[in-house]
Amino acid sequence: MKLPKEAIVERAFQLSTIVSGSITFLIFSFMFYMALPLIREGKIFQILTSTWSPLDDVYGILPMIITTFAISFLSVLIAFPISIGCSSFINEIGPKQLNRYLKKIVQVMTGIPTVIYGFVGIFLLVPIVREFSGKGSGMSVITAALMLSVLISPTMILFFNDSFERVPASYLNAAEGLGASRVQKLIYVIFPNAKKGIIIGLILAFGRALGDTLIALMIAGNSTQIPGSLFDSARTLTAHIALVIAADYESLEFKSIFASGMVLYLFTAGIVIVVRHFAFGEKNTR
Repeated sequence: MKLPKEAIVERAFQLSTIVSGSITFLIFSFMFYMALPLIREGKIFQILTSTWSPLDDVYGILPMIITTFAISFLSVLIAFPISIGCSSFINEIGPKQLNRYLKKIVQVMTGIPTVIYGFVGIFLLVPIVREFSGKGSGMSVITAALMLSVLISPTMILFFNDSFERVPASYLNAAEGLGASRVQKLIYVIFPNAKKGIIIGLILAFGRALGDTLIALMIAGNSTQIPGSLFDSARTLTAHIALVIAADYESLEFKSIFASGMVLYLFTAGIVIVVRHFAFGEKNTR
């Protein structure tokens, strides 16, 4: 029989779940309702597959969709080796005294406002990329991806480190008993047993990069064309939502905002489903 306190806590958690789920559903319902005229008029496909050209009365978001995926994928690709290396050093290779301070530094980095990263990108990274490429303003896909990788790396490091710490100590002791070095323990014991946590961390980092607004808004250049190279300016879906200003609520320009929101929502929902599969799929099959 459950104690009164346990029952109250359980009810509170259930209520929190219902409230958060209802809010999420209401947000999606609102976006769907605002985008419903596009679906009825058969213009949703046109918006999703065409480019942005207001002078020609064309308000497609395809360039923003491509740019969003490109910047997010590149940022995770850059951040992953850095994050896995830092997590390995903090958890296993580095001295314990130093690792304690490094972990605190990483934790502090997760609390730095995104706009600070954006300012650093403008005054430090953009000139470097401009000099390296020899053309353009330096505000480009690669600039946004590099700074976004710095933004998501602390979260990935902490998530990976937590996964490494969950590896049973008996496994590590057995490896030490067999004479394994620290690197061998990482490769043959820690990485295989933390594989699920590493995959979940990667997926969540991709979702974090996908939904970021300020980095892309400040240093990607906000060009509405499909980027031809990493050094071209581009605009993401989140930046597009922030930048579009339309006085006519019935215009395609205004409704494209909600089409962008629905695409982001569906992407995020897909990420949540994949994470849930990796996190709980094995338990459900047992």
